[in-house]
Amino acid sequence: MAQQQTEWPQGDIDGVIVKRVDHYSDGRGWLAELFRNDELEQSMRPAMGYVSMTRPDMARGPHAHREQTDCFAFVLSGRFDLRMWDNRPESSTRGTRCFMTVGEDNPVVVVVPPGVVHGYRNMASTDGLVLNFPNRLYAGEGRKQPVDEIRYEEEDSAAFSME
Repeated sequence: MAQQQTEWPQGDIDGVIVKRVDHYSDGRGWLAELFRNDELEQSMRPAMGYVSMTRPDMARGPHAHREQTDCFAFVLSGRFDLRMWDNRPESSTRGTRCFMTVGEDNPVVVVVPPGVVHGYRNMASTDGLVLNFPNRLYAGEGRKQPVDEIRYEEEDSAAFSME
């Protein structure tokens, strides 16, 4: 595990992709592309997909993955305070944080590479939905491998705070 620091300058994080999601609307409703194989490196392509619901003022994370890349789609209900910290020792942007507001009013897809600590809080007054298309299966094939997570939620460290 990389050493944590307490002060993180705001900026872009190497390897994190933030893509604005455009809605294509007609009389039936709208459609939005979330990812395309021709726009993602093979190592980032999804192995599974899931949706999570987060209640108002509740947070998920912060945590990181050793090998997994997350591909979050903040395009449905909710307004999320997304926070990321580059804690990778080998990264050119190590020690940088990136905080942004995403969701219904700012629909984006965010690709988070391994080692980048991340979490989000639903700031809306209603339940929020987030889609994720990680490039690894949760707990591996047949759910028989250790879960690839480094959890910081229970630590008393201020380095990665969702407050």
